[in-house]
Amino acid sequence: MQRREFHRIGTVLLGAAMGLVLAVPGVAYVLSPVLRDRRKSKETGGFQPLARLHDLEPDRPKSFPVIEERRDAWVLYPREPVGSVWLIRQKDDSVLAFSAECPHLGCAVGLGPDGRSFFCPCHTSSFDLSGKKTNAVPPRGMDALDVEVSKGPDPMVSVRFQRFRIGTEERKPLG
Repeated sequence: MQRREFHRIGTVLLGAAMGLVLAVPGVAYVLSPVLRDRRKSKETGGFQPLARLHDLEPDRPKSFPVIEERRDAWVLYPREPVGSVWLIRQKDDSVLAFSAECPHLGCAVGLGPDGRSFFCPCHTSSFDLSGKKTNAVPPRGMDALDVEVSKGPDPMVSVRFQRFRIGTEERKPLG
């Protein structure tokens, strides 16, 4: 091998090594939002504490805002309301949770005038306290959410908040 070939091969190998050294942090930077979001959801399980069990009266729905930090790739937004949830304590101290977003058009579902049902003012849909639709307008009942009630003398009610596709009979989570 001649000296000139040796230098050419050495230069190519050194350039490739330097390119690799510079590419690794760049790739890590680009992938960091994806990796961070997966780590966060595995750590918390997606559950967010909303209320103490003693704050809920049996068979009396109560609305709670869901407040989260939003992250859009590299931008971290301050904690702000991203939705709301209806919580209903049952007589056996279990808790039902429903998204306050109507499955028909996505309007805010409120408590009906009787206090024993839910009502969507956008198209006069109504739901009973178990989330079932009581008229034919919405394609499905209210979207139930996963609930965890902690153990102990003052149990905490936590909910896994998520949004679902609207306007369809099938309950499909967004994203």
